[in-house]
Amino acid sequence: MRGPQHGVATVSGLLLVGASGLAREATTVAVWLHHQGPVSIVDDDPATWGTLHGLTPVLGSVDLVTDVVDHDVVLTLGKGGHRHRVALRLEMLGMDPGRYTSLIHPRVVLPGSCSIGTGSIALDGVVLTADVEVGRHVVLMPQVTLTHGCRVHDFATICAGVSLGGDVEIGEGAYVGMNASVRQGVHVGAGATVGMGAVVLHDVPAGETWVGVPARPVRTGVTA
Repeated sequence: MRGPQHGVATVSGLLLVGASGLAREATTVAVWLHHQGPVSIVDDDPATWGTLHGLTPVLGSVDLVTDVVDHDVVLTLGKGGHRHRVALRLEMLGMDPGRYTSLIHPRVVLPGSCSIGTGSIALDGVVLTADVEVGRHVVLMPQVTLTHGCRVHDFATICAGVSLGGDVEIGEGAYVGMNASVRQGVHVGAGATVGMGAVVLHDVPAGETWVGVPARPVRTGVTA
């Protein structure tokens, strides 16, 4: 989706995959968008089946996605790796990828030079400034700022209050914790994790976890 459009309200149903906190956020965005169709959730935890998650009914397992064919689909699992695995599972089950939709809060700033990929979620207060590209199934939590030339790859998760300098690249499935800041031109590799409040001044290799001010890698297997 390229600005200045936002998530489109439809009369078809909306199916959220994952009974999570993110599902509650997504339901709120659907309300803001004046979504007219029914909103439901599917989840693999049998304890949730037939219950309400907030005010939203949980119909049953994720496999029901292929049965409820008149609903658009959004993956509402908080971790990018989980979203990726479920997307592959639904592909194997034969779900039409054209059913994926995006949920973009109406107060997201999305200029014409910026784009947000299919299946992504952008919550209240997100700002994309210029020439920003966000991939598929990305989650942008409230008050995220993505400045000129940023690239956020598929299945990444950018938590509340994060600020990315110009031309930052966030790799596939990477996770950037709340209120972290990433300096202009830095690359955060695929599957990497940046801790809450970190200040990232240098490239973060794929799969590594960096924390602190300035951010440094967490060394595993090291004792004091």
